[in-house]
Amino acid sequence: MDLLLVAGDQGLRAAKEATAAIPIVVVACDPLDSLVASIARPGGKATGLTCISSDLAGKRLQMLKELVPALVRVAVLYNPEDRNKAPEYKQVEEAARSLNLTLRAFEARSSGEIDSAFAGIVTYRAQALMTLADALMNFNLKRLADLGMKNQLPAIYGFREFADAGGLISYGASLHWTFRRAASYVDKIFRGASPSDLPIEQPTKFELVINLKTAKALDLDVPWRLQQLADDVIE
Repeated sequence: MDLLLVAGDQGLRAAKEATAAIPIVVVACDPLDSLVASIARPGGKATGLTCISSDLAGKRLQMLKELVPALVRVAVLYNPEDRNKAPEYKQVEEAARSLNLTLRAFEARSSGEIDSAFAGIVTYRAQALMTLADALMNFNLKRLADLGMKNQLPAIYGFREFADAGGLISYGASLHWTFRRAASYVDKIFRGASPSDLPIEQPTKFELVINLKTAKALDLDVPWRLQQLADDVIE
């Protein structure tokens, strides 16, 4: 039996174009409406999991404000080739207005554009950075963490892997949990389940990870409240 396992927006689009016959298990961090009829009953040959990254954008911005109380200017780095990032940026804008923060978007469509984006962020004199996760950013997570440190820029990310790589703080669904659940979907389909009957699953586990080594290097005092809320503190 053939089966496709795809991740991210680009994988989602490729899967949609590839076939209407082969079952598809999708792992994506934003809406799957272009591929399925509904979350409860996907219909067709596709099902999967979403890590609902966009819905957490405002919460991440609040955490940045708590980490940097004098925060005014925030840079937001994202890949405009991912169709879900523009709506996510709008959610960040809404949160920024309520927190009296000024945002500026910086785009990177490829690994080669990340350095130039950071040059613009430094010129803007951003006081903090939010990175909107997608496959491109995840692939460059160590590079992004290193650039944040090099430019003394407090930054928040969507997945703990960024904090593990040296990023300051991350908050989002557990990728480890998400891909384990994706494996269970693959198993169910191979055992005869129809993708159309398997609801799109949303995460139940979210992780807040703080890298205190990075905070110290950035001369930041992490509030005790955030440390108590953290699922993991890297020292």
